[in-house]
Amino acid sequence: MRKCAHLFLFVFMTLALSLGSAMPSMAEPAAPAAVSTDQGKAAPAVAAPAAEVKQDAKAAPAVKQDAKAAPAKKAAPKDNTKAYICLGILAAAAIFFCFEIVDLAVTAMLVPCALVLTGLLTGKQAFANFGESNVVLFMAMFILGDACFITGFADKVGKASVKLSKGSPTRLLVIAMIFVGVLSGFLSNTGTVAMAIPMLMGMCAAAKIAPNKILLPVAFAASLGGCLSMVGTPPNLLCNAALEQFLNVPGVRKFGFFEFAWMGVPLLIVGVLYFLTIGRAFLPKAKEVSAEDLAKADAEAAANPEINRQMRPEKMPICVLIFLCVVVCMAGNLMNLTTACMLGAMFMVITKCVSMKEAYNSIDWQTIFLFAGMLSMSTAMQKSGAAALLANTVVGMVSSPVALLAATSILAMLMTNFMSNTATAALLCPLAIPIALQAGVSPLPIAMGITVSCSACFLTPIATPPNTLVLGPGKYSFNDYWKAGGILQIICFAMIMVLVPMIWPF
Repeated sequence: MRKCAHLFLFVFMTLALSLGSAMPSMAEPAAPAAVSTDQGKAAPAVAAPAAEVKQDAKAAPAVKQDAKAAPAKKAAPKDNTKAYICLGILAAAAIFFCFEIVDLAVTAMLVPCALVLTGLLTGKQAFANFGESNVVLFMAMFILGDACFITGFADKVGKASVKLSKGSPTRLLVIAMIFVGVLSGFLSNTGTVAMAIPMLMGMCAAAKIAPNKILLPVAFAASLGGCLSMVGTPPNLLCNAALEQFLNVPGVRKFGFFEFAWMGVPLLIVGVLYFLTIGRAFLPKAKEVSAEDLAKADAEAAANPEINRQMRPEKMPICVLIFLCVVVCMAGNLMNLTTACMLGAMFMVITKCVSMKEAYNSIDWQTIFLFAGMLSMSTAMQKSGAAALLANTVVGMVSSPVALLAATSILAMLMTNFMSNTATAALLCPLAIPIALQAGVSPLPIAMGITVSCSACFLTPIATPPNTLVLGPGKYSFNDYWKAGGILQIICFAMIMVLVPMIWPF
């Protein structure tokens, strides 16, 4: 009953916001009347006699003055109603996520519904993200991962990793974080985590470690590793693209390919050390499984054909070959990442490494609904002007270079936890760079601060695709993210404020 009441409250708030957004539109018809009146007054001036053509040149300046004066008379404060409604829906969704009033996927799907009801997005815009490339990538990687388990490939890799680490959970964590972090600096961090999950799950099973002790730190390491090079993550490329527009200004240049590593290497090292020390305490506790529970689970598996899936070790060579082909295509940019993964997933089905039914069942639909549903909020934040309103308000309040760096970094970190980090960088970099130049400050430290902040986001499962990918396999809750990543987020911000001005002076 309590959940129903909370759900009713969410719908009621949405309807109230919808009615509120409709009120300004009822007053809009008055505007055209004023325009028509102006046009009516201006009409006689246009119809000038032919004899007065010579005077047109003299009259022209007056016309120009009128044109300049017109905006001042007609200028009106921008209506931010839609922006405020969007922020209200975001706040309501954040409350539902934090307190887990309903399932995470349900909250995520209520968001596009609310955006449509309030008129911020059309139905097509709100649900178009289910065809977004990362959503398709997630589906493909769930199928690839399941094939690795069924053929025994993941188990082989897991046992090899355990032997390499000599069974130490600490060594396993370090190996996994460094391996994924470094690869993420040169490959897509999303693709790297997607490829690593089956191997990590096999590693955890072989070492008898709860996956929730490994997967979240690895996802965070992938985000930090994206700062190692220009191609590590899209915000790095967007940052350089924004700087390229101002290359004619003295002192402005683009960042070098490995210049991002001046921040990426320290951040990755600190991330690993964090989870080796205090970070461990903030990871979710693993549930203890007794011998009776294991025996009961084995009995259920033997009796239930859905649970007791047939292993296909004879298909392992084919699975390994397909998996390696996908990795080569991804690393060599031979084809689009999503295309390579989906092609690999379909070949897993064609070669009988996994059945079609198993492929369907392997997809974690909570992850799909959560990611696709919340992408609509990113779209609405841009279309409604809410993102620009936040950015302009915060950036406009600061004057000193240090304050500008702090404001833009904090804003990037907060926005990326609910928006695409690519969209956040695309919004903030072109906004902050001209402000820095007007203040006589080098835009390099500001741009670097924004870029790194877009990668150092650990507070929600929707902050980055790697965060979303580990949600299902690690069986994490929404609150597990900010508990494990909150202190790390603060540490990263402190490092930005200290290291960025030292490496790229104002």
